[in-house]
Amino acid sequence: MTAVDEWVERLEDAGELTPEAVDRIVGVHGTRGQQAIEAVGERRVKEYRDFTVVVGHEDEYVVEDGGCTCADSEYNLDREDPDELCWHAIAARVAAAIDATDEHDMWYSDVRDFL
Repeated sequence: MTAVDEWVERLEDAGELTPEAVDRIVGVHGTRGQQAIEAVGERRVKEYRDFTVVVGHEDEYVVEDGGCTCADSEYNLDREDPDELCWHAIAARVAAAIDATDEHDMWYSDVRDFL
């Protein structure tokens, strides 16, 4: 079991973001984990019919199949290491585990054209 699988399981069992879970996420992911927790708390994880989207500081990022469209994910992370995730992907997993996504009954591909 990876470190990510471990904290996701703990979150799902608790149903909420506990102080212990926060400590574990930040311990594993550092500042990326902290940014993810802040994004979840600010309800910046959006669930559309086709994608999960995390609203970042400069843009919105699509998170799909554990990967993300951000530059950090593309250039800085080891794709072979399942515990190395950008903060957008961490936020998406946290929000999904505790049912804290902001759900939108529409297609993101349609909405994105207006942004």
